[in-house]
Formats: sequence, C-alpha cells, structure tokens
Amino acid sequence: MKKALLIASVTTVLMTSCKKDYTCECSSTGGGTTSSASVTFHATKKKAKESCNAQATASSGGTTVTMTCALK
Repeated sequence: MKKALLIASVTTVLMTSCKKDYTCECSSTGGGTTSSASVTFHATKKKAKESCNAQATASSGGTTVTMTCALK
C-alpha cells in the first residue's frame, strides 16, 4: 500500500511539474505595417510549441500578412 501511494505521489508531481509558462513572441508584416505581440501559455513545452505555431497560421482577412512566431 505504501509503495502504491508513493508511486502515485511521484507520478503526480512529475506530471504537474512539466507544465511551465512559455512565451510565444510573434511579429507580422503586411499591408505596409509591422506589428508584434506575445502570448503566454501554461503548458508542456510540446503543447506550448504547437500553440505558438498555430498563432502563426492565423489569417487576417484578405490582406497578405507574413507572421513569424517563436517560443521563448
């Protein structure tokens, strides 16, 4: 019983400690203007990277916009 409780405790700590705050910094150029923004994700590094990459694929109506995002 003690082993099972210890294993469950260690597993819980390891799973929750993997989540951190990651900042995704994006810059966009289009229509003669340049802008930048940042978004913070509280997630695992893999999930934060996926979310950051998804930010770069956002559309901006009919205007051609080049957006670059990087996880910091």
